[in-house]
Amino acid sequence: MKKFLQLRERKIELGKKTLVMGILNVTPDSFSDGGFFYSAESAFNHAKKIISDGADIIDIGAESTRPNFQPISAEVEISRLEKIIPAVKSLGVPISIDTYKPEVAEFALELGADILNDVTGLSDKKMIEVAKKFSAPVISMHCSKERLEGKELKNIIGDIKNFFRQSLKICAENNLQVILDPGIGFGKTQEENLTVLKNLRDLKFIDGEEIFLLLGASRKSVIGYATNFEIDNRDEATGAICVLAISAGVDIVRVHNVEMISKMCKMADCLIRE
Repeated sequence: MKKFLQLRERKIELGKKTLVMGILNVTPDSFSDGGFFYSAESAFNHAKKIISDGADIIDIGAESTRPNFQPISAEVEISRLEKIIPAVKSLGVPISIDTYKPEVAEFALELGADILNDVTGLSDKKMIEVAKKFSAPVISMHCSKERLEGKELKNIIGDIKNFFRQSLKICAENNLQVILDPGIGFGKTQEENLTVLKNLRDLKFIDGEEIFLLLGASRKSVIGYATNFEIDNRDEATGAICVLAISAGVDIVRVHNVEMISKMCKMADCLIRE
């Protein structure tokens, strides 16, 4: 049976092909591309390029969430988005807004964004209310609360599954579609990041229920940990992770180098999905 992600203006079929989410960071300090697409013009031009390269969704973020990031106010985040979202919206590709602030999410959805991408895993009830107001699908990302509180975490896969169960419950109660993200690089040791990547198939079904699964591992430090590759030399390794993810049933991959990764996904889809 076909499954769809219901957006306000269209449906996106899930499972037929791997959806490539292209990253558009309009920040001065993101870990990989901070400052590259900070102006409205450069952001718009980059969005056009990654769409032509094969992006199915554009994920726009106006605040870096890299390790040790410096938080900014909602007002500053909004000021970075107000010209960029309408411009990217005109290109006709669904937009995901990467924010954990409900006021920013509401502003972005009013401007035409389609999906909420919350790295705090819907921990703020106001975010759920915003999603309900616009009937927007949400991406709920795992970040271990125990680890952030300095507690010992014995089973990372079990912790993620419990988080997924809670997200599924919250979204079912609020009639929201949810895409679940295991949160590579968030509240995890590097060994735990590797464990998650090796066990993605185990996360595709929660208590027998198939879930929508997103993976964001593009250029992240776990690649450097495993290979010693520097940030600007991690795209091929990112592609290897994405192919592994497709074989495990991941529906969406969030990446920087859309041109390279979309080609790898296309071939992997031919072998795995068809």
